Amino acid sequence: MQSAFEKQMSGYGLTTAHILYRLPDHPSLLQTYIWQEYDLAPEFPEMRGFLKFWETTLEGLLHSVRYTHQRLIAPREWRTVNGEFILH
Repeated sequence: MQSAFEKQMSGYGLTTAHILYRLPDHPSLLQTYIWQEYDLAPEFPEMRGFLKFWETTLEGLLHSVRYTHQRLIAPREWRTVNGEFILH
């Protein structure tokens, strides 16, 4: 399993999904759920896997999903720094 840093270096970005779903006992009421994970755009395999899990396992029917995706670190942002700061 990769760490969050390793995923970011492999091209993953932070994906946040705002999920609205119907309450099982009161289908006319909507509840909100926020899901956040590192994922690969534009396929979003992690989010698709989670939504598939939701549909097959959980009782609340999905109403809508809004998401945003942002790469936090890109390989081009890394640079080698030669130098040393001595404080004391």
